Amino acid sequence: MSGPAEPEAADRDVVVVGCGPAGCAAAVFAARDGLDVTVFDRGRSSLARCAHLENYPGFPAGVDVGTLSDLMREQAERAGCAVVDDLVETVERATDGGPGEPPEGDAPRFVVTPQEGDPVTARRVVAATRYDGEYLRGLDEDGAMFEARDRDGETREDFDREYADRDGKTPVEGLYVASPSDADRQAVTAAGRGARVGKRVVADARIDDGWWPAAAEGVDWVRREAEREGEWTDRERWVEWFDETHADGPVDPDSERFARVREAAVDDALSAYVDADEAAARAAAGHRALAERLDPEAVVDAHGPAALLDALDDGAVAAYAGGDGSTRREPTEARDER
Repeated sequence: MSGPAEPEAADRDVVVVGCGPAGCAAAVFAARDGLDVTVFDRGRSSLARCAHLENYPGFPAGVDVGTLSDLMREQAERAGCAVVDDLVETVERATDGGPGEPPEGDAPRFVVTPQEGDPVTARRVVAATRYDGEYLRGLDEDGAMFEARDRDGETREDFDREYADRDGKTPVEGLYVASPSDADRQAVTAAGRGARVGKRVVADARIDDGWWPAAAEGVDWVRREAEREGEWTDRERWVEWFDETHADGPVDPDSERFARVREAAVDDALSAYVDADEAAARAAAGHRALAERLDPEAVVDAHGPAALLDALDDGAVAAYAGGDGSTRREPTEARDER
């Protein structure tokens, strides 16, 4: 006689509702840790109301919001996120497990229904839309999730921006809020809130996988291989470090669970180091991604025709001068192979 059927796994590890600075930051952090992330972008981020963004670090003369939005979306996609152009209408509890009971294994906690596409199930949902939380109704008591406000003589219920804690966690297991609070109304602070929420999502996903809180907290960075010197070039030293750090933790150091988490944590730490060639390749890819969003006229104004002609392949210049006019510069890798 066969046992009960295993619950079906969720379609996605994480669904992010909103593709502004907060939503994109949360999605990138989650996807870079290997989580399967879908972002729903309704195309009406509050960022679009700005004429020009002049206080976002890294853009000395400011940046038009269209370019920044395109770059953020591309970064999410490069990190592995699926970005869907659709409006989410509802987020509801999945039926598996029953009210108040956690789902088993990878079973979904939520059903996300967009306006046009098919519903998607998810283990976790990040709400990152600034103005409208109506799609979250029913996940908790309305009195906890929404607050009444008087506007122009009428009483309206708005989503309570303080419903979630600093890291985005809410009383609803698996639901996070990255929507900017009153303290995070600037694009850069909204992105920072999204990053905190993304890190919290990653840590909670690890905890679900058997990690304990102190081990689950991680840092997403890329470091130079040359900085890993002396004893730290030996993997065993990292194993020793993990054992020393978590010797008094909540998990038996001799258990299979401890060994499994240690292996994953050391792999994660070592993967952050890249050699000089890889660092240069990533820098070149980053420059190219930025350059693709620039107007050719702006590039000429910034560098001058002589510098650009000097950087071009001689064959490309000759072909253009000969009347082709459509020659595109070959990628650096192709020119270097000659």
